Amino acid sequence: MQVRKLYNTNTIQFYGVDLTTHLELPFVANGISAGFPSPADDFLDINIDLNKHLIKNPSTSFYGRVRGDSMMDAGIHDGDLLIIDKSLEPQNGKIAVCFIDGEFTVKRIKMEKNTIWLIAENQNYQPIQVTKDNDFIIWGMVTNVIKTL
Repeated sequence: MQVRKLYNTNTIQFYGVDLTTHLELPFVANGISAGFPSPADDFLDINIDLNKHLIKNPSTSFYGRVRGDSMMDAGIHDGDLLIIDKSLEPQNGKIAVCFIDGEFTVKRIKMEKNTIWLIAENQNYQPIQVTKDNDFIIWGMVTNVIKTL
């Protein structure tokens, strides 16, 4: 999986998706036990290509590296890599990458009758109410988070 840096902001670095390569990795189809190991899983006979598994709409998908801690209670931390799909319709309660007043941010969106709220998943950040005075667009929906442990 190759990435090409497209755009850099204080909060998110954006990368293009290149699906011309593929890498099939061994995949444990029955799941991995977090308790006692299962002797039936001593062999791996299925492969998975993460490009095909994680990227559903290649022409409208991007990667974004998170900067900051406003979404830590949702499991999104500084340095995590987001997979963002611009073709998906915004849905109430889902996590989105938004462009507001010249800045990109990742937040949970709350859509009310005539109002959109951008909700951080960290109690140190206040919700942002989007008004008609804001330059605002929901740029894309977060579909996956890739973490380094």
